[in-house]
Formats: sequence, C-alpha cells, structure tokens
Amino acid sequence: MRYSALYNMKPNQPRSVSGYSAEQLVDRLAQARGRLRALIDCLPPGGWLGPRAEHLNPPLWEYGHIVWFQERWSLRARPDGGQAPSLVQGADALYDSSSVPHDTRWDLPLLQPAAVDDYAARVAEAVAARLRHGFDDELAYFAELSLYHELMHIEAWWMAFQNLGYAPPALPDAGGAPSAPRLAFAAGEVELGSGPAAGFIFDNEKWSYAVPVAAFDIDAVALSEADFAAFVDAGGYARQDLWSDAGLAWRTATGARHPLYWRQRGGGWQARCFDRWTPLDPALPMLHVNRYEAEACAAWMGRQLPTAAQWLCAARHPGFRWGMAWEWLRDPFAPYPGFAPDPYRDYSQPWFHTHGELRGGGPFTDPAFKRPGFRNFYLPHRRDPFAGFRTASPE
Repeated sequence: MRYSALYNMKPNQPRSVSGYSAEQLVDRLAQARGRLRALIDCLPPGGWLGPRAEHLNPPLWEYGHIVWFQERWSLRARPDGGQAPSLVQGADALYDSSSVPHDTRWDLPLLQPAAVDDYAARVAEAVAARLRHGFDDELAYFAELSLYHELMHIEAWWMAFQNLGYAPPALPDAGGAPSAPRLAFAAGEVELGSGPAAGFIFDNEKWSYAVPVAAFDIDAVALSEADFAAFVDAGGYARQDLWSDAGLAWRTATGARHPLYWRQRGGGWQARCFDRWTPLDPALPMLHVNRYEAEACAAWMGRQLPTAAQWLCAARHPGFRWGMAWEWLRDPFAPYPGFAPDPYRDYSQPWFHTHGELRGGGPFTDPAFKRPGFRNFYLPHRRDPFAGFRTASPE
C-alpha cells in the first residue's frame, strides 16, 4: 500500500506538517550533507573503518547507510507497497541496518569512498528533483524523516570523534551555565507526548496524555564538571550504597573509578575534548556520564534523577536552562499508551524497556531535536553520548 492514506488526524499515523517547502527541504538536506562532509574530511588515515566496538559503526558503512536510507524512503516506494531497485546493486544487503548485523559491518564488501560519493550525489539529485516536481505530504514526510536520520548520524559521528580522540572540524561555542538555584513546583498535571499539531514527530512521542505530578524541586541547570568532581573526590565510585544493582555490576565489570575522558594531572582533574586535554571548567555541564554514574552522583547528593513528567513541567519555567547536554531521566524508554510504530518500524520499537530516556540535546545536537517533546534513548551503560543530568528532590 502507499502511505498517502496515513496523513490524516487519526492516532498513531505519521504526518509531515513542519511547514517546510520543497525548496527548504532540499536546502536542509544539502546543509546536513555538508556537515557530514566536514566530518568525513577530518577522518584520519585508517579512519574509514576504525576500530570494532559495540558503540561504533565503521564510518564507511555509516556513510553508505545514510545515503541508502534516504534513497529507501524518499525514492524507492512503489504504489503497490513494494520497492524499486536501488541505484546500487546489492545495497540492501550492505546498508539495511534492520537486517545487517552490527558485528559484520566491518567485513562487508562495502563501496569505497568515491563510489559512495557518487551514490550520494545521484540520490541527492533525484530526491531534489522529486521534491521540486512531485511535492506532497507523503514525500515531505519521508524526506524529513531522512533529514532527521542523517542529523542523528552526524551527532553519532561527533560522539565517535570524541570517543576516539580525533581532531574534529571547527567546534561550536561550548555554551555553559553557572550554578543556579533550584526551582520548586507545586503538585499539578503535565502532558507527556506530542499532539497532531506539533509538526513532524516520531512514533515514540504519540500521543499526548496527562499525568499527575507531585510537588518537587529540580536543579535549574544540569550539573557541571565541578559538581561531578566533588562526587568523584569524595570517593563516590567506591561507595557501594550509592549504586543500583545494575550500576554496581557495571562498575565492577569495568573497574570505572572516574569519568571516561578524565585524568589526574598536577593534583587536579583534566578532561579530554576530542584531541585536547584541558582543566575542568566549572561553567561547563558534565558530559559523558552514563545513567548509572548519574544515579550514583544524585544519590550521593541525597537526590535522584528527575522523571520525564518533572522535566517537562520544569521546562515551562523561564529559569530552567536546558539544551547543553542530553539529560538522563529516571524513566525507562517505554511506549506511550496505544503506541503503534510508524513506517520506519525499527526507529523505536526494538529499543523499548532496555534503554533509558533522555531529553534536552547536547552541544552537537541539531536544533530540530532541541524541543521538550523529543525523546532520546541510549543503553544505560553508554558513556560516549554527550549526556549529563540534573537532580530532583527525592519522593
């Protein structure tokens, strides 16, 4: 079937009502590709494959996958529900992340960089032509889905550059926030999820529903590097009583005693930012902590991670500063009532109940995702995301 019947107001059905014109989508897609190209141009020798790791993809595979995804959703759909062939023979067997096991991606007969460049140019040209000459809600939805998919992968490339210590393209302003008072909220109600008028939304945001929120207080800003250093210096990693069972198992298995990108020099801590080591900055948010570390530090402070409902309630307050880090929440990543997957069925559904939820957006997150309703999600042991946290009063 075609997806044109899906663009109405019924629940659990995707719609693209962002307001982008065809030309704006063409421009946004080109801008995203330019940002990816800037990272590609900074890959070091041997960087096209890079090391094997659970949290990494070989950049050569990931580049091809990004192009394949755009072609798959924006060009290949047929009226009968089937798919036209790819411009590259065998592309589905190489780049379909739903069927290509992660551990095999280093061993596949991948297109070489120049061939991926050619594939990318041909797909981009064809998508632009379709947008300019056949623009409708269906095409707009899938072009926008492809755009956001690429932007997410671009952030993943920044994560990999940081993880591997690569020199990156020009860095954006780090943007910090000094310590600020906690914000207090009376008991009330807040809406989780997004409604049909919100524009393009992902399936895990559907649909909005009200939940009660007990009175609470919450940090006005995410914890800083200096805040977290106090926890480390107080022996927080050795305090078994601060860690959940899962967190203690992770800490024991890894031997972690301090944040991933920290080292001690000259009696103080330094943090690595890509290929450079610098002293801690009390104005910068703490990044690259996993959910277990965030939970333990919050417990050391006599507090806990906020729920999504508390975070959303606080986000309405003008004194609530966010958007400098993805922020771990207390909630697991789980479906909202009545969830049904959108056409890209593997965006959310396979990850429910195993991943933790985050909100906010970090220093390399596109502004399109820096909206309160957007739900990010990572496995709780991941330390490579640009993730931090704030704390809320215990219940």
